[in-house]
Formats: sequence, C-alpha cells, structure tokens
Amino acid sequence: MCVTDHSMKRGKMISSIEAKNAIEKGQISLGVEFGSTRIKAILIDEKYQTLASGDHEWENHLDNGLWTYSLEEVWSGVQDAYARLAAQVRDMYGVTLTHIARMGFSAMMHGYLAFDKDGNLLVPFRTWRNTNTHQAHEELSKLFQFNIPERWSIAHLYQAILNREAHVSDIDFMTTLSGYVHWQLTGEKVLGVGDASGMFPIDPHTRNYDEAYLTQFEQLDNVAAQPWKIRQILPHVLVAGQNAGELTERGAKLLDPTGTLRPGAVLAPPEGDAGTGMVATNSVRVRTGNVSAGTSIFAMVVLEDKLKGLHPEVDVVTTPAGDLAGMSHANNFTSDLNAWVGLFRQFAAASGVELTDGQIFSTLFNVAIADDGSVDSNAGGLLNYCFYSGEFLVGLEQGRPLFARGPQSRMTLGNFMRAQLFSAFSPVKVGMDVMTKDEGVRVDSLVGHGGIFTTPVVAQRILAAAFNTPIRVMSTAAEGGAWGMAVLADYTAHASTALDDYLDKTVFAGAQYTTENPRADDVEGFEDFFARFKAGLPMEKVAVETISLESK
Repeated sequence: MCVTDHSMKRGKMISSIEAKNAIEKGQISLGVEFGSTRIKAILIDEKYQTLASGDHEWENHLDNGLWTYSLEEVWSGVQDAYARLAAQVRDMYGVTLTHIARMGFSAMMHGYLAFDKDGNLLVPFRTWRNTNTHQAHEELSKLFQFNIPERWSIAHLYQAILNREAHVSDIDFMTTLSGYVHWQLTGEKVLGVGDASGMFPIDPHTRNYDEAYLTQFEQLDNVAAQPWKIRQILPHVLVAGQNAGELTERGAKLLDPTGTLRPGAVLAPPEGDAGTGMVATNSVRVRTGNVSAGTSIFAMVVLEDKLKGLHPEVDVVTTPAGDLAGMSHANNFTSDLNAWVGLFRQFAAASGVELTDGQIFSTLFNVAIADDGSVDSNAGGLLNYCFYSGEFLVGLEQGRPLFARGPQSRMTLGNFMRAQLFSAFSPVKVGMDVMTKDEGVRVDSLVGHGGIFTTPVVAQRILAAAFNTPIRVMSTAAEGGAWGMAVLADYTAHASTALDDYLDKTVFAGAQYTTENPRADDVEGFEDFFARFKAGLPMEKVAVETISLESK
C-alpha cells in the first residue's frame, strides 16, 4: 500500500519499498504539533513526502476561570499520537520504527508555563485563549511603545505580578508549550525565534530578545523587587536550522513508553504554530503571507519594514528565521462552526441518513456559494458571532456564541452557512485591514491552509472576499503545522542555505496551487455583513453579561 502527500499530488507516487528503506535507515524526520484540538505527528522522508501520521484529539478546559490543559494530557496525548504513527508504519511498511534522524515539536503559541528550580509547574498552564491580562497588555504596550498582546507570555507574567500572585517569586524558568516539551525531551531550555517572539519582543537585527525592552522591563519597580531577572528565566533563542539538542534516553521513553524508539535524534528549535504555518505555505519571504485557520485563526505578512505606528490589532512576531511579520490573530474560528455542523450531523442521523464528516462539511459549505437564488451576497441579513472565548480584536474579555436575525432577514440554509463562514473570518479581518489599509503593507501572495480549505473553493472564495485579495491554496492545504515542523527538522541538515531559498528551490519546487480571485459581489456582500457585524457587537456584550460562562 502507498501513502500520499504533497509530492504525490504533484504527480509523484511514494513506493512502499522507498519508504521502507528510508525508515529502516532512519533517513526520516518527525514533526509534532500540539494544536488546540488535536496533537498531530507526521513522518516525512528526505523528499518531504509524508510516510505516516498519527493524531490525538484533546480539548482545553476551564480551571478557576482560565483555559488550560494538564501536563498529564500533554504527555498522554503525544504518546498516543506517536503510537498511532508507529502503528501505521508497521501496518503499511512491515517495519518497526526505531530511530529517527531529526525531529521537531511545535505548539499553539503564547501562554504561560512557569516552573520552580525543581522543575515543578507553579500554576496550571495558561493558554493563549485567556484574555485576563488586559492591564498588563496596556501597561507594557505603553512602556515599550510596542504592542504586547494579551496572549503573550510576558503579559501573563506581568499580570501575575500585578495581581501579586504568590507563585511569582518562585519562578526559575518560564516557557511556551513547545518549549516545555522540547525541554523534557532534550534537557535544553531553548525556543525557536518565531515562538520566542510570542513571549517577548524580538530585535530583528540580533534575532534575540530586544535588549532595550528587557532593560525597561527590569527597571519596573514591581519587577525589580523579584528575586529573578527576566533574562534568567526566559528560554534561550535559536533560529531555524540550528541544532537545538538531541533526544535523550529519558526523552525517547517519554515519547515512546514502549522503549522501542532510540535516543540520539537531532532536534530543531521548538516553534509556534505561526512559524510552522509559514513554512507549510512557503510564506517566509518578505511580502508573502498566509492565513492559518483552525480553532483560532491568524493572518500573517512578512514585513519589509517595521510598522510606522503602534497598533493593538497587530502582533509583530517573526518567521522561524527571525524576520519580522505582522499578525492579525483572532482567538475564535472553527469552534462555533463545528458546533453547528454537529447539529446537522445529529439531524442527519436522526433522519436515518448516514453521512461522513466530509460529506456533511462539503454539503453545508457549498450551499453557502450556491447560485440557485437561495443565497444573498450579504448572507440575507443574518448575523453570527463565533466567540467561544474573549476576543481582543473586538474588545471582548469573554465570549458567547450568538446567532441573530431580524424578522425580514432571509433565513435560508445557504444564507445561514454563509453567515457562519463570514462570521468566522470577520475577527481576523480587523487586524488585516489595519496592515493593508492603514499601514500600506504590500502583499505579493497570500496562502490559506488548514482543514477548512480541504473543501474546494468555498472557504478560499470567502476569504478572498474578506481580504479583497487573491487567495492561493496548495495541494498541501490540510498538511498543516506538523508537516511544516517536520520540514524545519529536516532543515537542520540544510542550514547553509537561507530558509526562504531552501523552501522555494527544494521543498516546494514544482508545487501546485489553486487561486480564487475576489468577486465583486462577494466583496460587497462581505463588507455589508462586516459593517453589521461591528454594529451588532453590543448584543455580544449583553450576552456575556447575561449568559453564564460555565454550565451549571
């Protein structure tokens, strides 16, 4: 049996013999990404072909009002994903996976993991989804004259200081989820520059934490009073291609408790999902961009220059190579959409109709662009708010999913699904408009990736309308960050070539794209919906006040 990846979709076929030989020789790279709803592991060969994969579904949960995952879930989840990948290798190629040349780990960016000198977690992991750090965001942004988003690790740390949380004085090390996993597997307290840029601002010249900002932070009275220095507790920054350590014997057993996997693999710098998204879409070159869509969504553009103004709607992060990139990040994307699709799935089952998830999504998505007269360009006056959690871009500390319509709105299935898709893309449009309209950021290409783009045309066309720009989708649209992380792992053997050239000339040579250009009626319809979306935000604020966050 053969498996496929982006190379097969360009007309090549992976032979089982080639794959088996690569696995037996260990000429393979592993990429693992901890997404918000799924942990995915992908194994590739030296031609960037996917040989096997495994995944594990998980969900965040509230702990004292804060979104978190337990560390036990981190390890049971990655062990399950790896075990599934290893089982697929055995089933497909008849060999046991024992050694891997290179590997890398990425995860949802930002958040807060703080440890004491003995390596004990001081408070439950605070994920990017938490928006309880508004005071820290405002004070640090003013101090630096540089946007410090609520999700960033330094905002979480400073908010804990402002709140006089008891654990702060015991901090010996703080990191992100990818940095934590990497530390446990290698013993190295390091972080890729892209993920590090979601902890603390990066100087694009040094590709390290900005020294001036570090000094300003240390001089704050309530920071100076702490027994640690910020430079001491942040992970060491590495750029793509650098050796970030080796898989230890302890690390190998953490990943594969059966003891089959041997230590010694070279690890790439751990990265964030923004960086792996840029790699997976070949969007690390200046004036290229990508839209990574999952539980959250972000649109990124690699910048030619620093932004002229301070814009709270735009995060300034970096590529895995350390180049500045502007990011519009929305906390909410598919959670509400998936809930509605689940309702239709239940209806189909109650009607005795057996449909696969692919059939359900394809059917519902395609009615949103039907040309049979059942769909209005502006979604027929329907409104939807996809806010499961707070959304800084529209001023919400908490969120409540909400659907609304007027008595004269045209309630059709097509309009309903169009409103769902419009709603999902609306929050991220806020920051993207700031970059392109206010700052004049130029974009040569914008690539969409994530599972939502696996249904041909629909999401691509809606996104083209939202940004009024052509949207390209690769044949690897659903490969996502785990594949991108595997590529970054392979890059440790090719670091003499610049990352953008390596991707252009080696990884994506001959890659195929489909392009959807914005259609005038779609753009006009989206702008009408977006105006109503912003005007109706007071409804969302009332919903937050009147609907309990947690079920009773």
